[in-house]
Amino acid sequence: MSFAVPTSLSPSRVDAFTSCPMAFRFASIEKLPEPPSPHATKGSLVHRALELLFTHPADERVGEVVEWSFRRAVDEYAVDPEFVLLGLDAAAAQAFVDDAWTLVQAYLRMEDPTRVRDIGLELRLEAQVGDLTLRGIIDRLELGPEGELIVTDYKTGRSPSLAYEQRRLGGVHFYSFLCESVLGQRPAAIRLMYLRSGETITAVPSEQSVRFITTRTTAVWKAVEKACTTGDFRPRQGPLCSSCAFQTWCPAFGGDPERARVEAPEAFGRLAAA
Repeated sequence: MSFAVPTSLSPSRVDAFTSCPMAFRFASIEKLPEPPSPHATKGSLVHRALELLFTHPADERVGEVVEWSFRRAVDEYAVDPEFVLLGLDAAAAQAFVDDAWTLVQAYLRMEDPTRVRDIGLELRLEAQVGDLTLRGIIDRLELGPEGELIVTDYKTGRSPSLAYEQRRLGGVHFYSFLCESVLGQRPAAIRLMYLRSGETITAVPSEQSVRFITTRTTAVWKAVEKACTTGDFRPRQGPLCSSCAFQTWCPAFGGDPERARVEAPEAFGRLAAA
């Protein structure tokens, strides 16, 4: 069986394919529905709260405005399927919200939002590399002290190990490429703010690192193209298998990938109707 070859890639999709081609097939090629995860939903909620905070003038990003931004985000997510389908009871939902608030407070301990010169929030950028479109969303684009571009990316999970950090920085340079391609200026720095631990990892893009992105992404896309043509998306077992929504249909666990096309939407439908 062959599949249509995608015409665009994002940093998350590049990571997804290199982590497990089979999971990539289910999610990105066949576009099968997945139940939301508490960690991803909480991250989305915190990102939304910070986005709302930065829609206010710099000198107002304190006190009641912080609380208002968070409560507005909570209210929005209360009716969002990404949260509703988690099926949390009242106690679990309150614990979820309380933990999200601790992450917002952790952010405030890491930097003073009144001093940030933001020029873009949840900024969607795309650039062409041959026939391939590269896409990405920048959490926050700002101006540094000398007017230079700085990209900030919020992370609500645990800070990474050294090996995983290097993979994360690959995505960082992806954003550098997009900024340079679309805005005509390479960022002076890209910051990953790990709110859970209070750590900030800063990368300084170079011409070589940005050039490497086109080389790596093109190589990944060619591998995706080959897999789509041959239908050979091989599973790659690892730590993420235990939380994979498609494990039931993964051949590494005795499943049949061809049944996923029917059974995954049915399972999601039952979840949505519960």
